[in-house]
Amino acid sequence: MKKLVVDILEKVLKKKKIKISRQEIESKVEIPPNVGMGDYAFPCFFLSEQLKDSPHQIALELRSQIGTENPTDFDDIQTKGPYINFFLDRKNLARKVVWEAITNKKNYGKSKIGKSKKIVFEYSSPNIAKPLGIGQLRTTIIGNSLANIAEFLGYKTIRINYLGDWGTQFGRILFGFDKFGNHEMLLKDPLNHLMKVYVKASKKIYDEKAKEWFRKLEEKDKTAKMLWKIFKDKSIEELEKIYSELGIKFDLYSSESEAAKYSKEILGILEKKQLTKKSKGALIVDLKKYNLDVLILVKSDGATTYALRDLAEAINRYKKYKFTSMVYEVGQEQSLYFKQVFKILELIGNKWAKDCTHVDHGLYLDKNRKKFSTRKGKTIFVRDIFEQTKKLAEKEIKKKFSRISQEELDKRASKVAVAAIFYGDLKNSRKNNIIFDPSRFVSFEGDTGPYILYSYARATSIVKKSKEPGKFKINELEKIELELVQKILQFSDAVVKSFASMSPSMIANYSYELAKSFNEFYHSCPVIGSENESFRLALVEAFRIVLRNALHLLGIETLEEM
Repeated sequence: MKKLVVDILEKVLKKKKIKISRQEIESKVEIPPNVGMGDYAFPCFFLSEQLKDSPHQIALELRSQIGTENPTDFDDIQTKGPYINFFLDRKNLARKVVWEAITNKKNYGKSKIGKSKKIVFEYSSPNIAKPLGIGQLRTTIIGNSLANIAEFLGYKTIRINYLGDWGTQFGRILFGFDKFGNHEMLLKDPLNHLMKVYVKASKKIYDEKAKEWFRKLEEKDKTAKMLWKIFKDKSIEELEKIYSELGIKFDLYSSESEAAKYSKEILGILEKKQLTKKSKGALIVDLKKYNLDVLILVKSDGATTYALRDLAEAINRYKKYKFTSMVYEVGQEQSLYFKQVFKILELIGNKWAKDCTHVDHGLYLDKNRKKFSTRKGKTIFVRDIFEQTKKLAEKEIKKKFSRISQEELDKRASKVAVAAIFYGDLKNSRKNNIIFDPSRFVSFEGDTGPYILYSYARATSIVKKSKEPGKFKINELEKIELELVQKILQFSDAVVKSFASMSPSMIANYSYELAKSFNEFYHSCPVIGSENESFRLALVEAFRIVLRNALHLLGIETLEEM
């Protein structure tokens, strides 16, 4: 329906000889905050300078030009201040929106704005030799959603899980295992055992030993290399299990150790550009004149840093993918670091550095509003989070279905748990810190993932009681029906805006508003047996399709029955 508005505006602006692309017109058209202001609005502020007139006068002039077009799809087109407000014909609007949704199904709301464009997404990126911890959960959830949204808009996406498997901390794990490790426990419960070893080896008195073991690894000492490979292989096995349960997929795993192979080459480029210098025995790049402080590439003990490896990895990715843009979904505490990396990439002559973006997020905090810390052993693992949330979901499901089989209970509880965790995160602005509380996330009432899943299941039960919706007739539209239609109409705009601001919360909040609108319709408008059964049944099916598409963008699977 937005296309109709853009068509009219494109024609009238061309008449006025205003230079503006169709894409820019589309980006300017917005949905007003309430239906009394129309279905779409076009602000004229930005034309004021070009036309040397007030936005209000421009709106009046454009409206007078539109009047000759006689747009039959509209009830009215009005001006209010600097806005042109478009009121669509209500029955025609409902017919077109509902029919488009049930015809296009999983393609409803998709766009081709990303056609022929390629985006690399890096997210999750845990360190090996540790269970996947809560510190990686936000980047995993948000990064996955952003990649889903980009793909939905037609972009070719490359999803990379960049494993931390190099650096002094692995010297610490190697030393720790040598001093405190147990080979039997390594085979029985590898990651939990290595985690305990890491905590014990994290005391300051062992710092030199950790550096010594990492030097051995860099020098390809056989024992160090053999243990490191075992730690890495076991880590990937465990990671893939939990990713599978969460429905998270990657196109490839890359790692710091692979990037480290190109460290000397990158150092050579930096030295040739005269960007490096010695400082207290370390090799650095001084970025103070750009207000970006100093970035260490090689420590005073000769050990390379992850910054050097990140530079190598970025260059290799561009060579391989020729991406349009590259997104790093990483915590906000790394904000300065990524500015430094991008600036160095630019300084050595990579024009594509401007297309690299750090999409940051806040932290999960414990109930005392404190940060979880791996080194102190005070962390929560994703496996435990998932199992705890799944048990809470089982209790809620049993309240409604006491005779459910264990197999079906397990299947439903797993999906509800993922919905609870993912939505509990994504409904918030990614920049905000969140107090992590699964018991709140799993509630079947209020602004939660399970509530939205339940709304979908409720709609499914209506569809199952009748024939699949086909042709339908609209008699009179109830206000609440129109509100649901308009909420469905807003989906494609929500997707575009969500991607533009890299904010999955827009899709999450849209999903909740859509579910709430449906539930208000459900309580007010009988479907089966009503005079408007054919249309209402089609409207329910359209709701299911759009909610399913929206939840897919969040990484959440729907349930036909709760």
